[in-house]
Amino acid sequence: MSKNETLDLFWIAAAWLAYGLLHSTLASLRVKAWVARTAPTLFQYYRLIYNAIAVVAALPILWLIKQADGPDLLHWSGPWHWLALSLSLAAGTGFIISLRAYDMREFVGLRQMHERSGDLREQAGFRISFFHRFVRHPWYFFALVILWTQDMHAAMLVSALALSAYFVIGTRFEEHKLIAAYGERYRRYMARVPALLPLPWKFLTKEEAAQITDETSAASR
Repeated sequence: MSKNETLDLFWIAAAWLAYGLLHSTLASLRVKAWVARTAPTLFQYYRLIYNAIAVVAALPILWLIKQADGPDLLHWSGPWHWLALSLSLAAGTGFIISLRAYDMREFVGLRQMHERSGDLREQAGFRISFFHRFVRHPWYFFALVILWTQDMHAAMLVSALALSAYFVIGTRFEEHKLIAAYGERYRRYMARVPALLPLPWKFLTKEEAAQITDETSAASR
């Protein structure tokens, strides 16, 4: 690998690090509380702006990856190609199905904008969907499956490692907010269901999920 190629990989890794720090900082309760305090009128647009920044900030990194093309270091071939493709398609399908478990207008920020409202914690309710019975962060799980079932040159591999690390670290920050919102009930959920990778012996039945959800709803009233 040439010096220029090594430098390209360094900048890609650094870019993902900066992206992760920006994303987590803007999602923190401290920053949101500061915006709500200093610019309350703007706060109703916070989620929408946050998502827009996340998309726009990722574009230069994707451009760097595209420019740093090279030979594959990880290449799925033969039966492994079809297995990887099947897993990737299954994860993509699972992600699309999982959208039904979320209020997407709220997730994007459109509801807050139209209703002129904003919530620091953004935890309107605790619901355990089908996929949440097996993994606490199904979107991250599906993203990891899609990510690691692709052919990868060096820049893609660095990006996959960086994003995987961010998912692990990001879940910790996210779950601090969830524990603050739901307390012991969320801790019980954490004890029963793995964070990112499903395990055959750790999951909730439909009845158990409904019980935790009902207890959480009752406690919030």
